[in-house]
Amino acid sequence: MEDDEGELLLWKSDSAPQSMVSVTVGRVMATLLAARPKKLHDAVSGLSPDHRHGASLDSLDQSLWFLHKYVRDAVQNHASLDEILVPMIEHTLRFKDKNWKRGGQVMVLLNWLFLDELTFQSLIKNLADVIVRKDDRYVALGWCILVRSLVEFESVPTELSLNGLRERFKDMLQVFSSCIPRLTCILSKGSILQEGFELPSRLSVCAADCVVSLTNALTRKAEAQTRQKRLNASSSYQQVTLFSNAVDDQREKPISSSSKDSNLDMEYLLWDQLKDLVILVQRLLAWSMKSRPLHAKGLEQVLKWLQEINVHYGSFRNEAGKEKAKISQTGALLLSSCWRHYSILLFLDDCRFSQHYEEWLNQYLSGIQYYSGHHTGESIGNKDGRETIIFFLNCLCLLLGRLDSKKFESTVSEYGSQISQVLLLQFHSTDEDVITEVVSIFKAVFLNPKFSSGDSITDIRQLDVVMPSLLNLLDERDVTARAVIILIAESCLMSRDNDQFLLEVFKRFDSDSIVQRRNAIDVISEIVQMSSNKRNLLTQSAWQDIAKQLIKCLEDEEILIHPSLVLPSLVRLVYSSNDKVLASAEEALVGVLKCHNQNIGAIFVLLDCVSDFGLNTALSNTGGKGQGSRLQSDRVLSLIPKWSHSVQDWKLLIGSLIDKMFAEPSNAVLVRFLSIINEHLVKATDVILKRILSYVKGQKEIDESFYTKRGSQNVDISPSVQQSLFERLCPLLVIRMLPLEVFNDLSMSVMYGQLPNRAIINDMDNVDPTCVAELLLNRAFSKFEFDDVRKLAAELCGRIHPQVLYPYVSLVLEDAVGSHNIPGIKACLFSMCTSLAVRGEHMSSHFDIFEIVKTLEVVLSWPSQDGDEVSKSQHGCIDCMALMICAELQSPNTCSTSSKKGHASVKGSILGYVIHQLIDGRKELVSTYDLDQKYNTADNCTPVSFRLCMANVLISACQKLSDSRKKRFAREVLPRLVSFAKVTSTQVDIRAACIGVIFSAVYHLKSAILPYANDIFRVSVNALKSGQEKERIAGAKLMVSLMSSEDPILDCISGELLEARDVLSSVSSLDPSIEVQQICQKMLQCLLSP
Repeated sequence: MEDDEGELLLWKSDSAPQSMVSVTVGRVMATLLAARPKKLHDAVSGLSPDHRHGASLDSLDQSLWFLHKYVRDAVQNHASLDEILVPMIEHTLRFKDKNWKRGGQVMVLLNWLFLDELTFQSLIKNLADVIVRKDDRYVALGWCILVRSLVEFESVPTELSLNGLRERFKDMLQVFSSCIPRLTCILSKGSILQEGFELPSRLSVCAADCVVSLTNALTRKAEAQTRQKRLNASSSYQQVTLFSNAVDDQREKPISSSSKDSNLDMEYLLWDQLKDLVILVQRLLAWSMKSRPLHAKGLEQVLKWLQEINVHYGSFRNEAGKEKAKISQTGALLLSSCWRHYSILLFLDDCRFSQHYEEWLNQYLSGIQYYSGHHTGESIGNKDGRETIIFFLNCLCLLLGRLDSKKFESTVSEYGSQISQVLLLQFHSTDEDVITEVVSIFKAVFLNPKFSSGDSITDIRQLDVVMPSLLNLLDERDVTARAVIILIAESCLMSRDNDQFLLEVFKRFDSDSIVQRRNAIDVISEIVQMSSNKRNLLTQSAWQDIAKQLIKCLEDEEILIHPSLVLPSLVRLVYSSNDKVLASAEEALVGVLKCHNQNIGAIFVLLDCVSDFGLNTALSNTGGKGQGSRLQSDRVLSLIPKWSHSVQDWKLLIGSLIDKMFAEPSNAVLVRFLSIINEHLVKATDVILKRILSYVKGQKEIDESFYTKRGSQNVDISPSVQQSLFERLCPLLVIRMLPLEVFNDLSMSVMYGQLPNRAIINDMDNVDPTCVAELLLNRAFSKFEFDDVRKLAAELCGRIHPQVLYPYVSLVLEDAVGSHNIPGIKACLFSMCTSLAVRGEHMSSHFDIFEIVKTLEVVLSWPSQDGDEVSKSQHGCIDCMALMICAELQSPNTCSTSSKKGHASVKGSILGYVIHQLIDGRKELVSTYDLDQKYNTADNCTPVSFRLCMANVLISACQKLSDSRKKRFAREVLPRLVSFAKVTSTQVDIRAACIGVIFSAVYHLKSAILPYANDIFRVSVNALKSGQEKERIAGAKLMVSLMSSEDPILDCISGELLEARDVLSSVSSLDPSIEVQQICQKMLQCLLSP
C-alpha cells in the first residue's frame, strides 16, 4: 500500500488530469533548477533507489527520481518533452551570465540524462525540434544560448564531471547541425535598418553565434571521433534507427537529414551547410559595415572565398566516380580547415576573445611572414602560397577589426612595427586582392583618426618609419604604385606635420624618371581630390608649395604630365558644396580650357571626368537619385559656353568629337556636350557631314535575309542586332544636333549632291548614299529598316529642303498607297508633318502638295476600324492636311496651283478644298487608284466617311493654329459652315459634323469668332429645336461652348438668352435623348442661377 502511494506521488494514474501532472513537473523542475550546481551534481552522483519512494518532491533526490521516470515514460510513449525542456531553456536565458562558470543546473541535468542512450536520443531530438516548432522569440533566444553552451561545454573550466556530454558530443552535434537552416532563417530576418545601415537584433546575434559555434565544432573531427568510440557501432545505429522510426513524421523532419547519414565525417557535415555559411557571412557583413569597417573587409574576402569554393568544388558533391569524389573531399577538407580559424573570429558575443587574440595575432603575422618568403629568402609565387597569404590577411582583418578602440590602440602600440613590416612585404605582390586587403589594414592601423584627436593623426612615429619604404614603391606604374599613391596622399593629409611628407613627394618632381614624376603628380592629384571633401587638413604653406610644383609641371616635356591632367581635380572641386571653393574651381576650370582651346585631349579628359563622376554617383545612390547626379554633371557642362567662344578653329575639334561620338554612342555626357555647342557646329558642317558619310559607307544595308535570320536565331543574333541598331542610329543622332540652317543650302554637295538637279530616284533601297539627304531618304523609306531608325530618319527628312523632299515624298507615298505599305505611308506622313511644322512658309509654292493631297484622299477612303493600322494612318493623314492648312495661312495670299500630271486641276487653297469636300460632297481630285470599288461611284460623289474626315481636318487645324492666323481661319471657314448648317436638306451626319467643327472653332479660336457669334448661336438653337438626335447633341455642346466663352462673346449673344432659356426648358423636359436632356438641364441651371 505504501509503495502504491509513493508511485502515485511520482506518476499519474490513467484517470489523473493532465494539469495535475503539469503542475507536478513544474514543481520538480523549479526545485532542480533552483539548486546550486555543485549540490545538484552531488545529488545526481549519489542518487540511490532507496530515495525512490520519498513523500516529498521538495528534496533533490525525489525530484531527480520523478524527472527520471517522467523522461523514461515519455520516451516509451513517444510523448513530447517540452515540459522539461522549455523550463531549462527559460532558465538558461534568465541566468545567462550566472553559474555557467561552475557548470550550471541545466548542464548538470542534461549531462546526467544523456548517460542513457535512448533518453539521450529522445531528449536531443525533442530539443532540436523546439526551434522548428515554437514560433516564440523568447524561447528561440534561450534555445540558441543553451545549444551554444552545450556545444562549447569544454571551453568553460569546471570541477564537475560531464561524461554524458562528452560521450554523446558527436551525436549531439549531428542532430544540432540539422537546425542550422532554421537558425539561418532566423538571423536573416533579424535586421533593423538605421541610418541606411543594418543592425542585428538580440535574437539574430544569438542565432548567428549559435551557427558559428556549431560549424566551428564540426571542424573538430579528431576530438569528436575519439569521443564516439564507446559503443558497438551496429547496436548503437540500430537503437537510433528504431527510435527514429517510432517518432511521427512531423517531428522527424528537422533531424532526418543528419540522422540518415550518421557515419559521415564532420567535414561533410560542414560541407552540407555551405550555403548557410554564405548567408551567415552576408548577414555579418551587413551588420559590420557601419561600426567595424576593417572586420567588414575581412568578411567580404571570406564571403568571396566561400562562393569560389562552392563554384569550384560544389558541382562534384553528388556525382559518382573516384576522381570526382576525391575532388569533393578536397573541397570539404579545405572548407573545414579554413573555417576552423575563420569561425573563432566571427562571434558577435565572445568573452574568450580577449584571452586569445594576442596569441592569434602572432600566429597570423608569423604565417604571412613565412609564406611571403621572409624566412626562405625567396618569394613563394605558386597558387597555394598566394591563397595562404590571403587566408592569413583575412584572419588579420577579422581580428583587428573586432578590437574596440582601447585594445586596438594598445595593440598598434605594441605590434605596430611588426605589422608594418609584414604589410610592406605584401606590397611587392602582383596580386590585386592581396594589395587591396593590405591597403585596408594599413589605413586602419596607421591612418585611423578615430584613435587620435580631430581628423588628423598626432602620433606619426609609425608613419615616419614606413614612409621611406612607401616612397620607394613609386618607381613603377603598376597596381602597387596606384595603391601606394592613395596611401601617401592620405598620410600627407592626415598627419599634423604634413609639410614633411609633402617635401618627400616634391623631390620626385625633380626626378629624371618619368615614372616617378607621373606618380608624384598623381599623389598631388589625390590630395586635391581628398581635400575637396574635408577642411583645413593642409596648411596654407603646404597649398602654396603645391601650387608652385604644379606651375613647374607646365614646363614638363612629358606629354602625360600636361596641364589637362589637373582637370580631374578641378572637376571634383566644381562639385564642392563650399561656395568659395566652387567659385575658384569654376574660374580655374574655364581658364585651363581657354588656355588649351585647340587641344582636343583636354576636352576628352573633361568629358571622361564628368562621365566617371556621374557613374560613381549613380552607383552610390539608390532610390531614384539619378536626376541629382545629372544636375551635378550639368554644373560642369554649364561652363562650356564660356570656353566655346574662345575657340578659333572649330574644324580642328569637331572631327575628333564626332569620331568619339561614333565610338561611344551611349555616352550621354558627350551628347549633351554637343548639344551645348550646337550653334558652333555650323562652322564645321562640312567636316561633320563628311565624317558621317565616311562612317556609314562601310555599313551593310539591311535586307530581307537579315530579318529572316533574326527571326530564326533570336537569342544568338540579339547582340549583333543591338550593335547594328546602335551603328545605324548614331549618325542620325549627330545630324539631329545640327541646326536647321545647315539644310537650307541646296548647293552644298555633301548635303544634297545632285538631288536638286536630277530626276528623283524611285528605289532608295539601291542608293549608295553619296550625300546626307540620300542617307536620310534611304533610312526613312527603304523596305527593310529598324523601326527606331526609320522613325528618326523620317523626322530628319522633314528638315530637307522642300524642293528635294516634296517631289520625292509624293512619288514614294503614291507607291506606298498602291501597295498598302503602312510603314512607308507612316514614314511619308511623319516627314511631311515635320517639314510643314518647321518649313511651312515654303509649302504653298509646291504643286507636289496637291499631288500628296490627292494620294491622302485615297487613304482616307479606305475602310478601317478603330485602333487598326489603317485607322492610325488615316489619323496621320488628317494631321498632315491640318498642318498644310496652318502652313497655307502663314502666306499672305493663297495661290492657285494646277497639277502638271494631267489630272483635274485644283483651284484655290487646301483649306478651300477641304471645306468644299465637306459641304459639297463632289470630288475635284480624281483618284487613279482602283483600290476599293466601293468608293469609285459613277456619280462622282464623295463618301460620307471621307467628308467626316474633312471635318476632322478642320478640327485638327483649329487645335494647331497660331494666334495670328485664327482670325483668317475663322473668316474663311465659319461663314460657309454656318450657312451650310442651316440647310436642312443635307445629310444629318454631315450637318452634325459641321456643327462639331464650329464647336471646336468656338473653343480654340476664342475671340476670333466674335463677328460670327450671333449666327453661331442661331445654329445651336435651330439644332436643338428641329434637328435630329446627332444635331441636337452637337447643338447642345455648341451652346455650352458659347456660354462659357469670353465676356465680349457673351455680350454679343446676350439678346438671345431669353429665347435660349425657353428652348432649353422645353428640350430638357421633352427631348427623347437623355444626354441632350442632361446637357440642357445643366445650362438651364446656369442661366437661372442668380
